[in-house]
Amino acid sequence: MSRLARCLVALLLFARSASAQEIQRGTVKAIDVEKKTITVTVGDKEHTLSITDQTQIRTASGGELKEGLKAPAFTVGNPVSVLTRERNGMTVLLGLRPAERNAPGAGQNPGAGLVRGRIKKIDLDNLKLTLTIDGKDRELNLTETTQVLGINAATLKERMKDVREGLDVHFREIQRDGKSIVEGLRLASSVPGDRADPNRNPPPPPADLRPLTDLGKGEYHGNQGGLYPQGSNSRPQGHEDVGLRLAGQIQPLDRKGQPSSDGRIVLMSVGMSNTSQASTGFRRALRGASEINPRVTFVDGAQGGMTASAIQDPEDQRTGIRYWNTVDERLRTEGVSREQVQVIWIKQADAGPTSGFPAYARTLEGELQKIVQILPKRFPNVKLCYLSSRTYGGYATTRLNPEPYAFESGFSVKWLIERQIQGDRELNFDKSKGEVRAPWLSWGAYLWTNGNQPRADSVRFEKSDFTDNDGTHQSSSGQDKVGGLLLDFFQKDSTTRPWFVKAK
Repeated sequence: MSRLARCLVALLLFARSASAQEIQRGTVKAIDVEKKTITVTVGDKEHTLSITDQTQIRTASGGELKEGLKAPAFTVGNPVSVLTRERNGMTVLLGLRPAERNAPGAGQNPGAGLVRGRIKKIDLDNLKLTLTIDGKDRELNLTETTQVLGINAATLKERMKDVREGLDVHFREIQRDGKSIVEGLRLASSVPGDRADPNRNPPPPPADLRPLTDLGKGEYHGNQGGLYPQGSNSRPQGHEDVGLRLAGQIQPLDRKGQPSSDGRIVLMSVGMSNTSQASTGFRRALRGASEINPRVTFVDGAQGGMTASAIQDPEDQRTGIRYWNTVDERLRTEGVSREQVQVIWIKQADAGPTSGFPAYARTLEGELQKIVQILPKRFPNVKLCYLSSRTYGGYATTRLNPEPYAFESGFSVKWLIERQIQGDRELNFDKSKGEVRAPWLSWGAYLWTNGNQPRADSVRFEKSDFTDNDGTHQSSSGQDKVGGLLLDFFQKDSTTRPWFVKAK
């Protein structure tokens, strides 16, 4: 089933989509659980529909209905909503959910569709949402069943956690008991028609952006700079101490993950095409470095097109499983195993962000969280994970990931690491404190600078460091520049030098 169809079903069968895809309301006439069919009366016609692997069965509030056709909600006589599509002369059932009894098919505003507005105020305690629509403010009601596109959570507060004042949204309004209620909403950037065209020229980059490393205690839209808390570029002492302890535990391992003097220390990259290009530059830099521990093996796990959103679920039967299976293949090609992976470097972003700051940065932060949570499950001996944000995007000629999104991805990394430093249990790396959910996290090389404006350490990027094709992917000189920054980091950082550099 298409991504759009799944989103529509999850949003209470939100709105009519294009062409031959139909959302209809009917009444259950018959159910055959063994044959996986349901007969629905729509108007004066009966339709017998088959449940297939494509069919999404949801609760009335949009969650997954694991009982399927056995759920009490699908009793004969009960109202249901179905999402169907005509395919090769047959009616295919894409989505099925119970319909609210007190909301007959015409219970919504006649002809009401998606309306765009900007969030002015959110009051979850009183279930109120104030939106500015065409220059006028309107106060609408929320309910515990109000849905948010892409968020399948049990409570409204959980679903609304990334919906913030100042963001543009599309919403659907219904009338119930004389009140105007928001049935569902989604960030404006998540509407398919609003997606950025990657072939259109991006807006000119802001000229006053400053690298996080130079911004220090200064602020960007109310968010302090620096790589770590309090505007600092140095790890807090407690986090540093743990990193040093873990670095001291890294040693060569055999293919079964057991200590061996003939074993390997695998350092692996995770990410997209930009990360793979950086990995190519890093590999070239390694060839010319004479002081690298010969037991270290670098594996490029990054792959073209595999953005943060694409790889965050290794069991999705789509891009996620393909990405992580390819990682396994690359490990085998290098003659190493998952059990030998002890250090990972991540550089990630998404294609075509449009939702502004901080919305997209928060989205990327959440995707990075899911990615780092994958690591201990697949690589049982992973201890250290270093993250970098994007390189400069101001030379971009497409909207793939231009400025200021490239710069703002630094806040995604910063916020994620700070949450671990502050003790977030979802990012716990200490088994004495409970389930290990992630490795120890730290900044890797910070790669962003404002084009050819040199930052404090003199790093700059020229237009020639990026390809003429899109101004986003690195040319050979750009790959070598990023590769050199990575090599310098791993040779000098206090938590990498003990295992990365050859003992004297």
